Amino acid sequence: MKLISGNSNQDLSKRIAESTNTTLSAVNIGRFADGEVRVEINDNMRGKDVFIIQSTSSPVNDNLMELLVMIDALKRASARRITAVIPYFGYARQDRKTMSRAPISAKLVANLLTSAGANRILTVDLHAGQIQGFFDIPVDTLIARPVLIDDIKEQINGEQLVFVSPDAGGTERARGFAKKFDTEIAVIDKRRPEPGASQVMHVVGDVEGRECLIVDDICDSAGTLCHAAQALLNNGATGVKAYITHGVLTPAADDRIFNSVLKEIVVTDTIKSARNMEIDKVRYVSIAPLIGKAIMNIHNEKSVSSLLADDNWKN
Repeated sequence: MKLISGNSNQDLSKRIAESTNTTLSAVNIGRFADGEVRVEINDNMRGKDVFIIQSTSSPVNDNLMELLVMIDALKRASARRITAVIPYFGYARQDRKTMSRAPISAKLVANLLTSAGANRILTVDLHAGQIQGFFDIPVDTLIARPVLIDDIKEQINGEQLVFVSPDAGGTERARGFAKKFDTEIAVIDKRRPEPGASQVMHVVGDVEGRECLIVDDICDSAGTLCHAAQALLNNGATGVKAYITHGVLTPAADDRIFNSVLKEIVVTDTIKSARNMEIDKVRYVSIAPLIGKAIMNIHNEKSVSSLLADDNWKN
């Protein structure tokens, strides 16, 4: 088995390698003078089971192109199997046509990865489940919930919890968390008047006198999150925290989070923080042990779905 890291999140790659008792293979990834991606793999890959770790986060197109070129290089180096480990799958929010003449970019990315030579995809909390059907190769989607639940258990101190979905589409995610704590859920009813803007309308569910934990897969500009937190406090919540899988956290998020009523945002390290966020409210937990377990299971031809169980993923 060989592990290779792209440039998008080398810290996560190193943690994954440590969790699998493996070292990262030597690879040089750079740019030619005109900006084209240059890849040199310095280890023998012939007949190997290779895992490339690369989130397609910002800069999205650079990281995606790096991944495609690495896959092609491994295919031409006669790797036996190439698994693209994409903790954060960019373009996943463009999974359907939202207007006339709009692309379905997630499908395009799926085609590119397959054509480049990937034999398998491993990702975390894919934004839209139907994207798995865009591929003609196996796709394993991990969920970050077990890792986040472990952190919640360490942090709670007798508070009466309620898990909150920031929109109707995330209701099942909130219910999955709530079941583990035998508690209730609430849903934020919002309307989005234009792309990138959100307006919280009201809270569906009883949050009065309770500690609210908002759970979501992506936090981008944090507009939805911060408006939701304010709406929950207005409805009597004692405090609000957020647990997020993918912390995209664009520059607009910094001031919003800092000035919001949120106590804390906990995100996994699927995406490397692009800035030294001087915000005490943002805390990272590592998804590396979960991804490492999945990599070992794939390599040893064991079940990956067993890792979806909240209580058994460490076994």
